[in-house]
Amino acid sequence: MQISPRIYHSIIRPKWMTNIYIHNKVRQHFDFSDKSVLDFGAGTGANCTLCSPDHYLGIDPDSQRIDFARRMYNDYRFMAYTGNELPVADNSFDFILIVAVLHHIHPEKIPCYIKEFRRILKPQGRIIVIEPCYFDRSPLSNWFMNYYDKGDYIQNEKDYLHYFTNQDFNCHVIKKFKKCFFYNELYFTAFL
Repeated sequence: MQISPRIYHSIIRPKWMTNIYIHNKVRQHFDFSDKSVLDFGAGTGANCTLCSPDHYLGIDPDSQRIDFARRMYNDYRFMAYTGNELPVADNSFDFILIVAVLHHIHPEKIPCYIKEFRRILKPQGRIIVIEPCYFDRSPLSNWFMNYYDKGDYIQNEKDYLHYFTNQDFNCHVIKKFKKCFFYNELYFTAFL
């Protein structure tokens, strides 16, 4: 069952949790000042405040979540889209932000998106990824994520990185951490 965007934004992505587990970590390593940012899988828009409204575009296939994001953050741009081609120009973004999205996409479709990321990323651009991840020595957390997470395709570190390295991206793991005791998270960047 899909929960409403308002409940998701309030319970799954409350501001305090988003700040601790996403925004603080991203700001430690990346500066979005005057940089164009594509928020791939923007959902309810919780990550838009990482950058200025005139340099941000959030996209998501869920039009209800995009409508909610537009109401919550009316200074920012959001767009619903369908299909595998991203509705943006070549070489148009300095950063692509992917937070808890890939584990919702069937593994066979991810290479199509990686090609699109390559197309829309500016030279010297970066992809920033934070995803739930299975860790070898964490059976309880792995079980918890597998049972409770709505994403059907949580991967291990090697598999997430392989999506990118298989298409000639370099990857750098920034951090592996626990979120709220039970979620293993992998935080990495990909670049050409």
